[in-house]
Amino acid sequence: MPRRHRTGKDLRPEDTLTIIHAMSTSPPDLQTMIAELVALPSVSSVQPELDSSNKDVCDQLASWLEDLGFVVSVLPVPDRQMKFNLLARLGEGEGGLVLAGHTDTVPWDESGWSSDPFVASRQDDRVYGLGTADMKSFLALAARAAAGLDGTKLRAPLTILATADEESTMSGARALAASGQAPGKYALIGEPTGMQPVFQHKGVLMEGIRVRGKSGHSSNPALGRNALEGMLEVIAVLQQLQTEFADRFSQPAFEVPEPTINLGYIKGGDNPNRICAECELHVDVRLNPGMTVRGTRALMHERVRARLAGSGLEVEFLTLFEGVDPLRGQDGSLLHACEAATGARKSVCFCTEGPYLQSLGMETVIMGPGSIDQAHQPNEYLSLAQAQTCARVLDGLIHHFCVAGHGADHP
Repeated sequence: MPRRHRTGKDLRPEDTLTIIHAMSTSPPDLQTMIAELVALPSVSSVQPELDSSNKDVCDQLASWLEDLGFVVSVLPVPDRQMKFNLLARLGEGEGGLVLAGHTDTVPWDESGWSSDPFVASRQDDRVYGLGTADMKSFLALAARAAAGLDGTKLRAPLTILATADEESTMSGARALAASGQAPGKYALIGEPTGMQPVFQHKGVLMEGIRVRGKSGHSSNPALGRNALEGMLEVIAVLQQLQTEFADRFSQPAFEVPEPTINLGYIKGGDNPNRICAECELHVDVRLNPGMTVRGTRALMHERVRARLAGSGLEVEFLTLFEGVDPLRGQDGSLLHACEAATGARKSVCFCTEGPYLQSLGMETVIMGPGSIDQAHQPNEYLSLAQAQTCARVLDGLIHHFCVAGHGADHP
């Protein structure tokens, strides 16, 4: 079972000495920065016994960025105890480029790891450790890319944004969106995409549906109201909705072109000779651009209620995950710059914090080093060749949007 917390006390003496020695330089080299972030636990989970604060990661980033001349704010996330966002800005004015990433990781199963997940270890071209690909390394790369910049000479500001809880509730990005204040004009979110720019992705919601009936002896169906039979009707509604969504919203740019409804969990009844009084189903809905979480959830509720009307069954809906809207494709300056540097754009089926930044009016692209195939896996790793590519691209983007001033807001 995963452990809940991990602190610097758990490091081996030789690991601690390596970090202390590296901290004597300013700023540290990239691999040391990655190692220091990996060593700081920041697990995000809906299970309280696995969840931990991300404050140490924010504090470490703040220390590096303040030394580089950034004005740094570490902001508590409302209604999330010990969760924080970091906003760091270099330079003055409006607009500019935002390099964004989340500070948290998923839980881990130590038995699946070949090495300590909290000690970044290098083997050949790879650095292994929890969060190396998803996505603490990008935050280290963003800080390194800012080294040597003179904020007084930037024509548009450079902002680094580090959020909380992307892996569970996305509370950090939600809080930023709720503030109504865009931290910049262009946002690059460094999720692991193999350094290919993602300009659109699917959305997601997760919903529980609970049907209640009346128990009775199975020898006479009239003695009760069977919730399992009612759930069969619910499933038929969901299958029909999936067909309708495929007809209306399919996009060949996605690996899975159509929106999907996954029936992920079902439980009901207690004995073969009793009429089932309660049944519960959990579903995952993946939304294509053109759909919204709010509209999809409302339609699902409406159709299910209509199907069960007059049956004598009651239905209740449970929000398991509030959801994230799809990222809408934007054909703008940041996307063009990323394409020119790295190659063709792509669409992906996983979701990110991008829609929250996009809702603030920011042109948003998802692009970072590493592969999503390494995320959420034992022995997670980042290729150093990918990190070097990312460092080169970040240098170019910062020069274009901040130094040359193409990211400035003009009246």
